[in-house]
Amino acid sequence: MADDVSLVVGLGNPGPKYEGNRHNVGFLVLDELAGRIGGRFKAHKGGAEVLEGRLGGRRVVLAKPRGYMNTSGGPVAGTANFYKVEPANIVVVHDELDLPFATVRMKLGGGDNGHNGLRSITKSLGTKDYHRVRFGVDRPPGRMDPADYVLRNFSLVERKELAFELDRAADAVEALLELGLEAAQNKFH
Repeated sequence: MADDVSLVVGLGNPGPKYEGNRHNVGFLVLDELAGRIGGRFKAHKGGAEVLEGRLGGRRVVLAKPRGYMNTSGGPVAGTANFYKVEPANIVVVHDELDLPFATVRMKLGGGDNGHNGLRSITKSLGTKDYHRVRFGVDRPPGRMDPADYVLRNFSLVERKELAFELDRAADAVEALLELGLEAAQNKFH
């Protein structure tokens, strides 16, 4: 990634009702990264909770949009504009239904695959060309509606592994910042 500031966005929904949901895995990874920086998120006029610091040898702004998932684009674009971050230096951490639980994959650009948070961000930024760190939450069982599934908490079995897997996803974000996309993919895929 370029030498200037990077914006790392974790996607989720606000409030205690959603804290342990699969859809909030982006927030959970950012909480892990905040612990590494040693700071606390603060409200920002861009519409997100932010924390500035250094990760992977780079200056970063961690951001958790304050609105709901499907309105993430406005806060992401507002925060990016405030810090003068180009889309190529934005990393969005989000849940991914099409990956097995805790599988981490990184990419630049691509479609939204039905993810309303990504759809909102792409629309607000006017481009798909931002980095994604995708954390697998698996497909819903049987005929369960995917929207209902992602708003459920991780299972008991998943929660036993979750802290370790969130730590690994945070490592992947740091590798992406420090090494660039291809080297980080080689290390984590």
